[in-house]
Amino acid sequence: MSSSPLPGDASNDPTTDQTGRFVRQPNGRVRPLSPHLQIWRFHITMWGSILNRMAAGALSVGTVFIGAWLAAAAFGPDAYAGFASIMGSPLGLLIWFGITLAAAYHLTAGIRHLVWDAGSGLTPRSANNLTVVSIVAALVIAVGFWIVLFATGKVVL
Repeated sequence: MSSSPLPGDASNDPTTDQTGRFVRQPNGRVRPLSPHLQIWRFHITMWGSILNRMAAGALSVGTVFIGAWLAAAAFGPDAYAGFASIMGSPLGLLIWFGITLAAAYHLTAGIRHLVWDAGSGLTPRSANNLTVVSIVAALVIAVGFWIVLFATGKVVL
């Protein structure tokens, strides 16, 4: 039997490894470094996961704006008028649109995960398709909502 290790053998001594593919764990065992650094390629479901986390963060920040809106309403007409003038500006409307888009994407991504949790759509192709659908649906929902707001005169520039 040959004393040289087989390719991918995790028993290699990391001191002689020139590739950096092996690491010594705190318990002294030599294990291969996770292969994602070498072979993992970026795909749409990764974007979906990243966007969902970003949407959750944006919604957390958005609660500050909603809290300020409620506080302004509680402090009377002058406070509310000041808040409305700031948040009714183009920058304020962009913030509200961002909150709407984050909520729409968080909703559609949640539905996508519900489908996955039911055991459907787990093949790579269907998972990719569901992710694309959730992103596009969120855009359609958010833009459609704001089109209705502008068309009905609820929001004006």
